Amino acid sequence: MTGFTIGEVARRAGVNSETLRYYERQRLVAKPPRTAANYRRYPEDTVRQVRFIKRAQELGFSLSEIKELLAIRIDPQSDCADVRQLVKGKLAAIEQKIRTLHAMRKILSKLDTACPGRGPSSACPILDSFEPDGEAR
Repeated sequence: MTGFTIGEVARRAGVNSETLRYYERQRLVAKPPRTAANYRRYPEDTVRQVRFIKRAQELGFSLSEIKELLAIRIDPQSDCADVRQLVKGKLAAIEQKIRTLHAMRKILSKLDTACPGRGPSSACPILDSFEPDGEAR
C-alpha cells in the first residue's frame, strides 16, 4: 500500500499527529485507508491539503469557513465568486476588529494618561473607570 504514515504527513505539513487526527474528526481531511496492521496510510495529496488548511487558518479563517473553502475547491460547479464572497466576508470582519481595537487603544491610552502611577489602588482612576456608574468599590 502506498502513501504516508500519520507521522510522515504531520512532519511534511508542519503539524503534529494530533492535529492531523483532529482534522480527520472535523472532516477536513478524509479518513485514510488502513494497512493490514491497522496503520493509517494517507494519500500524497493529504500533505498539500493540510498545508492549505494551516495557511487558511493563518489568514484568520475558522475551521467551518475552511470546510467551505475545501468544498468549493472540489466542486466542479463552484466558481471563483464563491471564494471571493468568503474572502469579502473575512475582510469585513477584520475591518470591524481593527475599528474595535483602535477604539480600545484610544480608551486605554486615556486611562494610562489619567493614572499617576502611584498612590493607593483604592484611588486608582483606571480601576474607578471599570466600575458601573454610581457604584462604589
